[in-house]
Amino acid sequence: MSSTYARELEVAKAAALKAGQAILDVWSRDFKSVEKDGGKGPLTEADLAANDILIQAITAAFPDDAILSEETVDTPERLSNRRCWIIDPLDGTREFTLKIPEFCVSVGFVVDGEAVVGVLYNPATNELIAGEVGVGTTINGAGAAVTNHSDVQGGRFLVSRSEHKKGWFDDWNADADLVPMGSVAWKFGLVSVGRAEASFTPKPRNEWDLCGGVACILAAGGQATDGKGIPYRFNRPDPLHIGVCGTNGAIHDAILKMIQ
Repeated sequence: MSSTYARELEVAKAAALKAGQAILDVWSRDFKSVEKDGGKGPLTEADLAANDILIQAITAAFPDDAILSEETVDTPERLSNRRCWIIDPLDGTREFTLKIPEFCVSVGFVVDGEAVVGVLYNPATNELIAGEVGVGTTINGAGAAVTNHSDVQGGRFLVSRSEHKKGWFDDWNADADLVPMGSVAWKFGLVSVGRAEASFTPKPRNEWDLCGGVACILAAGGQATDGKGIPYRFNRPDPLHIGVCGTNGAIHDAILKMIQ
């Protein structure tokens, strides 16, 4: 299919690559992190540098679009804008601080509440996943797609490292390959390019954790919903979504039962 959002996709890819380089620059030397208020996780200079790069690039290319970022104070004006960019400059900051290469720049673009473009860049592995819903998903420019595996038995599932340590998924250890990993967005990205069947959690996650990855999964032919099976709608007043389920589509109902 022909692209409707080719320019948006190219701007997102270029901005994510530039932000990723800024993240690598920090990662390659000593740096400090601080804990956000309310126990919302660590914050580093890499988060802030990447945030500045993304916002400047998006604003320069699309000055009338709204932006929702994890690292910028939210304003209600975005709610009346049909076009909204939803970004996490560094998803997986805790892994970043621990020198675990499971983090990414996540850029999602939404029109009328629907994710239509997603770009995820892991600078540690130099992998760029990009998708436009209705067109397709690529990894480093090569076409990619979700798997067609439809059974929990033999499935590969990417799950939260902390939830895995708590034993939340022990009931399925004998049936599936449960891989603990950081970054919600990057886990979704790996599902979208066929490296796993699903990523899920019953816990809430914010729109900036989800949007870019949701777009990549949908573009690759997969399915993404909240924990109750309701398709995601973005740019809402409350950015928190209850439950996360991103899959190849064929296994989606089975994963929802696991969540519930």
